[in-house]
Amino acid sequence: MANIAKGNLSEETKKFNSAIYSEEIPTTIEQALKSKNWRKAMEVEMEALKKSDTWEKCILPQEKKPVGCRWVFTIKHKPDGTIERYKVRLVAKGYTQTYRIDYSETFSPVAKIDTVRVLFSVAANKGWPLH
Repeated sequence: MANIAKGNLSEETKKFNSAIYSEEIPTTIEQALKSKNWRKAMEVEMEALKKSDTWEKCILPQEKKPVGCRWVFTIKHKPDGTIERYKVRLVAKGYTQTYRIDYSETFSPVAKIDTVRVLFSVAANKGWPLH
């Protein structure tokens, strides 16, 4: 541990760090569009959003403002430091919305195990049947 504190990293650790930090993560859409890897990841994200019917096209009432969105870029690495995939998410700026005014549904692709446990606990305490 003292060697690491002094900056004496093993050659393997240096290679791993070099691999992780060799690829730059874009901070703007303009930067991302210059790379075919990031463009491909954005296409994959858009296809996933279309496939899951995340939104529907509609006419915006005059007194309403559209909710903005932004792209979030990350790189997923394998344990050896090599790039596993380029991950891109299109996220809504939801903090500008008000429930039942701007939206009435929420979407979560997975249920957290804590939520499932609470549901089971309530059902058991109330004597509710589960199917």
